[in-house]
Amino acid sequence: MTTTNNSPVNVSKLGYVEFITPDLDRLTEYYTRALDFVAVESSPEAVYLTSSFDHHSVVLRAGKDQRARTVVGYEIAEDLADAERRIRDAGYTVERRSDIAPSTPDILVIDEPLTGTQLHLFDEQTRSGVKPDDSILRPTKLGHIASFTPELPALQNFYQDLLGFRWSDTIGDFFVFLRCNSDHHAANFMASKSFQGMHHIAYEMRDLNHLQTMLDHLAHENYRLEWGPGRHGAGHNVFTYHKDPDGNTIELFTQ
Repeated sequence: MTTTNNSPVNVSKLGYVEFITPDLDRLTEYYTRALDFVAVESSPEAVYLTSSFDHHSVVLRAGKDQRARTVVGYEIAEDLADAERRIRDAGYTVERRSDIAPSTPDILVIDEPLTGTQLHLFDEQTRSGVKPDDSILRPTKLGHIASFTPELPALQNFYQDLLGFRWSDTIGDFFVFLRCNSDHHAANFMASKSFQGMHHIAYEMRDLNHLQTMLDHLAHENYRLEWGPGRHGAGHNVFTYHKDPDGNTIELFTQ
């Protein structure tokens, strides 16, 4: 595998994730009432939500069938034109678009191998005006996304060789953790021939007190923990897991 400095693209941050939901109002209420996200823009087709400075970190889109992680957005630390050229030179199909989402006027679109997920690469988002410390509940940021893949080495190579991710941890021969900045991981992938799609999405809390306050609030809103609190081996985060109304697994964690 090549080093980060030699990769065609250098991802610097996990930006946003998209969910397709058959009940847009219900899932929006979960994010705004249970997790205290702020809806910065909305229409009958889509809602853009944030918990921090960036314009959005979660996109909810109305659709007939429930699907998670249909789109993942990554911020890159270079000029889009240069990144587009280097991706093409590396042999990948890439499209530059300016009509996909508010706050990100130019986006490079590339398909993630093996999963069907669309990746958006952008160099900036406009600010949301939301301050994370304005709320005693709201997560500080989108932390990481875990998903299944039928071919783990191939997808790991794609993320490291093309997008500049670095290896952080491995569990056995079936689970890899990849980072794009100082956080332990922004993407983790689990090998599976039986399962596909997203395993879970994780939002970071400031500290244990912040996490406990949120857990009390979730209990009041009738969301029960599926697992945790506990401490992961890889990354050593304190974690909890619960389900959103669509059945997606949501991790809330802190260091």
